[in-house]
Amino acid sequence: MSITIHSTFTNLSLLTTYPKPKVVVRRQVRCEIGMAEKDRQVILKNGNDSLQICRVLNGMWQTSGGWGRIDRDDAVESMLKYADAGLGTFDMSNHYGPAEDLYGIFINRVRRERPPELLENIRGLTKWVPPPVKMTSKFVRDSIDVSRKRMDVASLDMLQFHWWDYSNSGYLDALKHLTDLKEEGKIKTVALTNFDTERLQIILENEIPVVSNQVQHSIVDMRPQQKMAELCQLMGVKLITYGTVMGGLLSEKFLDTNLNIPFAGPPLNTPSLQKYKRMVDAWGGWSLFQVLLQTLNKVASKHGVSIPTVAVRYILDQQAVAGSMIGVRLGLAEHVNDTNAVFSLVLDEDDVNSIQEVTKKGKDLLRIIGDCGDEYRRA
Repeated sequence: MSITIHSTFTNLSLLTTYPKPKVVVRRQVRCEIGMAEKDRQVILKNGNDSLQICRVLNGMWQTSGGWGRIDRDDAVESMLKYADAGLGTFDMSNHYGPAEDLYGIFINRVRRERPPELLENIRGLTKWVPPPVKMTSKFVRDSIDVSRKRMDVASLDMLQFHWWDYSNSGYLDALKHLTDLKEEGKIKTVALTNFDTERLQIILENEIPVVSNQVQHSIVDMRPQQKMAELCQLMGVKLITYGTVMGGLLSEKFLDTNLNIPFAGPPLNTPSLQKYKRMVDAWGGWSLFQVLLQTLNKVASKHGVSIPTVAVRYILDQQAVAGSMIGVRLGLAEHVNDTNAVFSLVLDEDDVNSIQEVTKKGKDLLRIIGDCGDEYRRA
């Protein structure tokens, strides 16, 4: 079997156009997905590797700075609340400030203070974002041991790997060493974060058993559905999404606001809000975004839920999506009720059509930005 991706796009930041080369997948590495607890849980599986996670994940990137001070004790108490509410999957990274350390404190509280059945449903998914050095076995092993120690676990539930520079093929060396560590039991599953379709094909061609790829995906940013989802569906790899509520832009807070008038709307006072406002500008601007928010508000009101709940459900219903992340401001705010409402929400045909009537008016971000993850690799 061969897979050919036919795609040419323009990255406007570089003003260059280039074709994607043909990549042949010689052997399929298949993943399977299974559902449990009425859509709350999903099983990611690749060969003998499997991991059950909650379909809505708690994104801990807000511990990395820029969102305000995080109190350690308050943060851990907040994590316990999420776990008690059935939202026990946490996503972090080795570079999200104290995220892995907070998880280590949290998981020990769970071990001491909660019944064993709750502990069985807790998942800690972390990322490794290495510097561009030679990916030796020792370097990879030592790096992963740091995360294991910080999170206080013998085996990482999932290691999601990120690589900055595709011209450096060391990412394949790193992934092969990570696979070795998985075979040793130090990692349960290996996954990717912010890889594009072409590199995902190459990784699968090299028979590296990744279970998922974490990518930016929202009602505004539908790039993963243009190329990535097709390959994922063919090969069984699943998508975990972030940016699904665009840092809070997809919410009632920004409905009927005009950010072009100074001090007329809520401040864009976090790195996420600033990042996703740029995404809105590239997609169609604030006026079109207001039309989208008004449409989402009508759908939300119809079902008695919030705009973020609709936004998350819409993405969970997309092809190849296994789970979506919502950022948690640990100890500062919580979204337990809105998150749990996602699992009972069913968007009907009218809801979907009304949303798509707006989104089709937006620009093609694949042409403007590039494929999944390209936003992080532009000069």
